[in-house]
Amino acid sequence: MCKRLSFLFLLIISLSVHATQLEAATPRPVLVFGDSLSVGYGIAVNESWPALLEARLKSQRSVYTVVNASISGETTAGGRARFTAVLKQTQPAVVILALGANDGLRGLPVPAMQDNLAAMITTAKQHQARVLLVGMRLPPNYGNNYTQHFAEAFRTLAKREQISLLPFLLEPIAIDALAFQADGLHPTAQAQLKLLDHIWKPLLPLLTATSIRHP
Repeated sequence: MCKRLSFLFLLIISLSVHATQLEAATPRPVLVFGDSLSVGYGIAVNESWPALLEARLKSQRSVYTVVNASISGETTAGGRARFTAVLKQTQPAVVILALGANDGLRGLPVPAMQDNLAAMITTAKQHQARVLLVGMRLPPNYGNNYTQHFAEAFRTLAKREQISLLPFLLEPIAIDALAFQADGLHPTAQAQLKLLDHIWKPLLPLLTATSIRHP
């Protein structure tokens, strides 16, 4: 009887360890949910910062993989409309939420943008995903009042929702005209690594924390 119990105990331990190893080895999505700045507009897809993120994770033998569900021209309203379906399909561990630029360029109401982002953050949390909110800033020709309220919306939301924030995606290249394509809006292929390094700093703790939370 003792030998049989010992065998069953060892079998249970072995199966448990095996299951843990399989779970750890299963690719876990990082969902990039943004607009043309995350699509890689005007450059090859494999040159975009989300593609470079995927390559970096692979080089580090990470359990994470990247799913890029960004769409050029996407507003926060458009993103909100499809966000739940994308979450259900991808089941991400981390969401990089990088929307809002097109709201600003179109002069859409800041409170509506903030409400859309808040709804997506809430939905992500309900799906047990950690969120990195990626902010944007507008050129001064949109008026001091609007640009200030626009930039502040991301900080306010991140603080209220207690999530990680990258205040300005384009900060490393914002004053370098050569880092942008002819339209003056979209970064060149050569600028993508700078964007990735900028995003990597606040993203890495989320990857680590999620890994600990779900071994």
